[in-house]
Amino acid sequence: MKPFRFSVDLREPVSARQLGERARRAEAIGFDAVVIPDHLIDQLSPVPAMAVVAATTERIRFSAFVFNNDLRHPAVLAQDLASLDVLSEGRLDVAIGAGWNMVEYEAAGISFDSGPVRVSRLEEAVAVLKGCFADGAFSFSGEHYRIRDYDARPKPVQRPHPPFLIGGGQRRILSFAAREAQIVGLAPTAGPPAADRPKRFTRASVEQQVAWVREAAGDRFDDLTLNIYPSSWPVAVTDDARAEARRAADALRERGVDLTEDEVLASPYLFIGSVDSLVEKFIGLREDLGISSILAGELDEMLPVVERLAGT
Repeated sequence: MKPFRFSVDLREPVSARQLGERARRAEAIGFDAVVIPDHLIDQLSPVPAMAVVAATTERIRFSAFVFNNDLRHPAVLAQDLASLDVLSEGRLDVAIGAGWNMVEYEAAGISFDSGPVRVSRLEEAVAVLKGCFADGAFSFSGEHYRIRDYDARPKPVQRPHPPFLIGGGQRRILSFAAREAQIVGLAPTAGPPAADRPKRFTRASVEQQVAWVREAAGDRFDDLTLNIYPSSWPVAVTDDARAEARRAADALRERGVDLTEDEVLASPYLFIGSVDSLVEKFIGLREDLGISSILAGELDEMLPVVERLAGT
């Protein structure tokens, strides 16, 4: 089994000095990575925030979680990412997805294309990023991007490229991640329930996702790292887990997700429970499904759990 890798979300808009202090504290605690989401909301933008983390820490890795491919041209993003890898002496992970928050698109005047179009664009973007990171010039001709004899500079320190984290909830994007990424992010499925899928947010839905990844990855499955993160309800380390689960179930029901209290507590996407129960939950996810990379939320939200499991 792979050792646990915990990442921490440091999105809050603070000064460079404060962000550096928080990143160094995360490093001292034993977190493996700092992540910055990529949304057009009240948060730090990931590229400058990652530059601060690179400059103020020594060991900890960092990434977006995850870059919205539709907000940047991949050749431009490649230069930013390679620069960050050089600045940090090789501590960058490249985390990227197809974009999903239609409200942000509409507010910014960006066309929100269908899911298949956004995923197709992401697939091409990953090819462009890898071409930029590779030695020498390359060309690419796709439906969404055209690159001609471009030798991107600088090149990243990590060769042939930094690890890619690609995530999503549907079969197509998870199969793509299984073939092209080193870290596969498992996200809750979107949209209304489907007859051929388990209920959203349930352990059964994650089991199905892991099966899709395993099938698409083939021989490389054992080399992949599987990631999970808390979604749609705040992390709650509590000795009254059932009361919190009832509140979470009520809130999810308003969003069209009907879960029992037991399903909430068992959900890989809902981090609710005592320190002991969450430790048991994560150990079970690793033993049963191979999930070893966990976004632990903000810095102090799961600190006792991280301290128990980090590096084990």
